[in-house]
Amino acid sequence: MDIPFRWWDVDGVVRAKMAVNDDPAALGCSEMARGFPYCEASINYPTRGYASSLGWIPLVRHPHADNFEIDLRPQFRQEHPFGYFGDRPTFFDAPHTDLQDFDLLVHAFLCSLGGELLEFRKEARAIIGFSWGYVKRGQEIEAFGPDLLSAEDWNSHRNYLEEACSDWSFQPGFSQHPLEP
Repeated sequence: MDIPFRWWDVDGVVRAKMAVNDDPAALGCSEMARGFPYCEASINYPTRGYASSLGWIPLVRHPHADNFEIDLRPQFRQEHPFGYFGDRPTFFDAPHTDLQDFDLLVHAFLCSLGGELLEFRKEARAIIGFSWGYVKRGQEIEAFGPDLLSAEDWNSHRNYLEEACSDWSFQPGFSQHPLEP
């Protein structure tokens, strides 16, 4: 799925795709991940340097959980809300489990920082979002997505994000420019 976006008054495209993990070692996964879906989203955006500094905020809802949780490596959890951040970073996710029944839903939001390019402000601004996931029953795995998310989907996560990353703010809606009101 191609998702067009606009940031710093420049047009870009996120290409989100899902595939079956048929080579776990090549994806950095254990052999148990074979046959599970994975998701990858690349960014085609013509800017360079600070103007192309973007990040992915991944939120996941696991089985038996009522709410989404930020999906970061534990060592980064207290520093920032981004699973990936840098110059046009690629989103990648390949969750797998040995549980017999497992429902996974992921919301991934492409974001950047608010303010001037070199201003130090802990403010995330969502640009676009998509969801993906799978349902596992025994050995059967049914994947779904990627599907486009709305600004309302982002807004529904803001209270949680502000609690989980209390020194950060998360602007409402989707933004096209870091200096929007």
